[in-house]
Amino acid sequence: MNIILLGPPGAGKGTQAQRLMTTRGMVQLSTGDMLRAAVKAGSPVGLQAKAVMDAGQLVSDDIVSALIGERLDQGIGGGAIFDGYPRTAAQAEALDGLLEARDQTLDFVIELEVDEAALIERVEGRYTCARCGTGYHDRFKLPKVPGVCDVCGSTEFKRRPDDNAETVRTRMQEYRAKTAPILPIYQVRGLVHRVDGMADIEHVAQSIDAILAGRG
Repeated sequence: MNIILLGPPGAGKGTQAQRLMTTRGMVQLSTGDMLRAAVKAGSPVGLQAKAVMDAGQLVSDDIVSALIGERLDQGIGGGAIFDGYPRTAAQAEALDGLLEARDQTLDFVIELEVDEAALIERVEGRYTCARCGTGYHDRFKLPKVPGVCDVCGSTEFKRRPDDNAETVRTRMQEYRAKTAPILPIYQVRGLVHRVDGMADIEHVAQSIDAILAGRG
């Protein structure tokens, strides 16, 4: 099963992708992470991407598609979760070709819908343990013992400098601009399903499971 998981930063894509990886054995294909890994590993595509980035240029669709193809050929277990790709009509067409060449199909496009004001509150309040990376929130998820990580006992925490209202609004604008070209492509094919990304994590997970089981 192959799916595209859509949603702006802070919508909970990472949380749901991790859960699908654990429960269904799927593989999250985040182009940003894959690009960094390929560059670090020095793979043919990674070296090509590094040369482009070192020159201060944007990585082309062809390179990103080659990166996806390279990863698909390594095996994707219970299926792929495409995160951050495709972002353009050309990339959507390329993905169709990549999957078809490997006798695979795209099964679902799931968009986590969010309320901008609520998303700002969610993002501004989040922070993580500086040692183990466990996530917390000023309002929704405080440590059981104030100032002490539930998992590792550390007393040091950190916040991302870009977790603020202005950044969230900018990301929302970017997200809308990037998803606008691809959603109609998949809507025509009946692949698009929407989930309330502002619901609690378990409710979102259940909604996604219902979609994947053909009940959504």
